[in-house]
Amino acid sequence: MHIQTVLSQIDLGSYALPVFQRGYVWSREQVRNLMTSLYKEYPIGGLLVWVTQTDTSIIRGEHEQVPSTINLILDGQQRITTLYGIMKGKEPPFFEGDKRSFTGLYFDLDEEVFEFYRSNKMKDKLNWINVTELMQMGVGNFITSKISENPDNSILMQHLNKLTRIDNIKNIDLPIQQVSGPNMTVDVVVEIFNNVNSGGTKLSSGDLILAKICAEWPGARGELQNILRRFSSVGYSFNMDWLLRCLTVYLTGQPYYTPLENVPVVEIQSALPLMAGMIGEILDVIASRLGLDNHKMLGSRFSIPVIIGVLRKNGGRLSSQKEWDKLLYWYVHTFLWGRYAGSTESTMSQDLNIIAEGEGADGLIRQFRQNRGVLRLNPDDFRGWGSGTRLYPLLYMLTRVHHARDFATGIELRNQLLGHNSTLEIHHIFPKNLLYAADYKKSQVNALANYAFLTKKTNLAISNKQPKDYLPQYIQATPGAIESNWIPTN
Repeated sequence: MHIQTVLSQIDLGSYALPVFQRGYVWSREQVRNLMTSLYKEYPIGGLLVWVTQTDTSIIRGEHEQVPSTINLILDGQQRITTLYGIMKGKEPPFFEGDKRSFTGLYFDLDEEVFEFYRSNKMKDKLNWINVTELMQMGVGNFITSKISENPDNSILMQHLNKLTRIDNIKNIDLPIQQVSGPNMTVDVVVEIFNNVNSGGTKLSSGDLILAKICAEWPGARGELQNILRRFSSVGYSFNMDWLLRCLTVYLTGQPYYTPLENVPVVEIQSALPLMAGMIGEILDVIASRLGLDNHKMLGSRFSIPVIIGVLRKNGGRLSSQKEWDKLLYWYVHTFLWGRYAGSTESTMSQDLNIIAEGEGADGLIRQFRQNRGVLRLNPDDFRGWGSGTRLYPLLYMLTRVHHARDFATGIELRNQLLGHNSTLEIHHIFPKNLLYAADYKKSQVNALANYAFLTKKTNLAISNKQPKDYLPQYIQATPGAIESNWIPTN
């Protein structure tokens, strides 16, 4: 297929440049090398496209229907994006990257080289021509236009052959290999792409399913990003892959992306606000009941899609607080024992199957006990250290649930404190520099037993004082505050 035909099909919606996480990554040097190869008629490789069925009931514009199939360009994205930018003079749909990488490309008719515009080298030089202008106008109109601007541009007629060779790049045939058929599921196509593109960035099933959705519904990515921004604005930072997982569970009851491939886009459009509301409700319950009110303390974020599965099975809400108690009990243990730290999809599938069978939170707890054994903390479990340990969110949870207070002000500790210098910080009860000076190891210095949460102002005031110097002061000034943080006072 001719290059210009592929570009026209992108505008018509029959071909699409998928929305992948990597975006446009080519440098100007790579752009120049591509155009040089095409000018010299060197082979540049072909395209690998996934032919996927679409929901024809979705209307893209005022009068334009979505094609019954869309060809998602899997391999060759960077090349086609570059050619689209140069020949169309603008970035293609779904573009993410720096468009300066392909804008302002010029050609030296004397030396026959491509370079990006530099005023001190090219301004008012007749031998330098704008490649995009030539591509858009065609050779005849380009020459006529330039001579009308400046009669000296008649010199272009001497380079007619070179100008024609550049313009003819639009008519170069690109070999296209299609991946199509009922057996070409999302997972199979991902495997094919990663085998073909073994040296590049790996493609995930989430990447591909998002690309398919966006090809049919161009506003999908923006809607998903808006949801992520709303959660981020209140302290919860999630990524697109996690949100797609939530959407998949909400619509299909499965953790795998493949079933989402067959869900009509109209259903996805309707589901997004409902799913976002369900996530918000889950976060509200976790924050209000457990005090885990930000993404750093949340832990086990893949348990949230599973909780979506529970709510979905129960028509969107639980029957009683007792059911929430069971679910929160299960949730806490998921981050204590790393329920989804290994094979996330298979573990989620196991849990979602239990939900599908109607066992609910009781079934999840039973399954967890069967896999894990007794769900009980022992002293050795607290030997972990640093904010990466699984018990770190537990320390914050206990700080919140038991209403621990700041040493100096006596105010209850929570993440969303509004006063100046009152955001929470980790406080080392025994200062780090004193412990390191006494030859304690990093794992001991940052042990959970040496952690407490304080406001920034109080933490700065204590600085590197020894506990025997600052604790008595706060015991007297703010009775009960030290004890609320489980610090012995004897």
